[in-house]
Amino acid sequence: MDAGEVGHLFTRGDGSFLCARWGRPIVPVVFGVDDATLRVVKGAVEAVVALAGHEMSETDPELGANLMLFFVRDWDELRGVPNLDRLIDGLGPLLDRLEAGEANQYRVFRFDQNGAIRACFVFLRMDEHLSAVPAETLALSQAVQSILLWSDRAFVGTSPLGLVGEVAVLKPQIAGVIRAAYDRALPVMAQDPSHALRLLARIGAIN
Repeated sequence: MDAGEVGHLFTRGDGSFLCARWGRPIVPVVFGVDDATLRVVKGAVEAVVALAGHEMSETDPELGANLMLFFVRDWDELRGVPNLDRLIDGLGPLLDRLEAGEANQYRVFRFDQNGAIRACFVFLRMDEHLSAVPAETLALSQAVQSILLWSDRAFVGTSPLGLVGEVAVLKPQIAGVIRAAYDRALPVMAQDPSHALRLLARIGAIN
């Protein structure tokens, strides 16, 4: 990867740069799946957190769980989730937009006073496309997209995953970016595009 490719991963559609990582241990909870799928999803989260050199915990002192993944068949199901509207500002209008756009996934991040991620809410509408994706692949993809605040266009037209035979694995260059972003020498949040150079240096692309 070069600096432009790394920068693209964190440069939003409006041209602004923003890279943020989790600032607290991750505590996942999954809704709307059976026990077998639950184990797959939590296993994927554990693997990506370990890759980042970050931590998981049994409970978050503020929210109980801070990485919440919701699997639904229809966006309207989320309107009936107790207290979800207290966690997600503007939940009703958001669901209206998702329904109108026929979206099948959406992520909402919350941040602490330092700009680090303190919570992430992942919504997946299991339409025909997502239902055709193997559970292991879908879980790994969502774990990767939740471990950092990526650009809204980082994975448009591409995927953070590749195939080894028939098994989906994280692309080495994306794994390198994740490890670099969690380097303790770097800030938990950065808005200067030069941060891409600092990430690049830590994945060994600059000598």
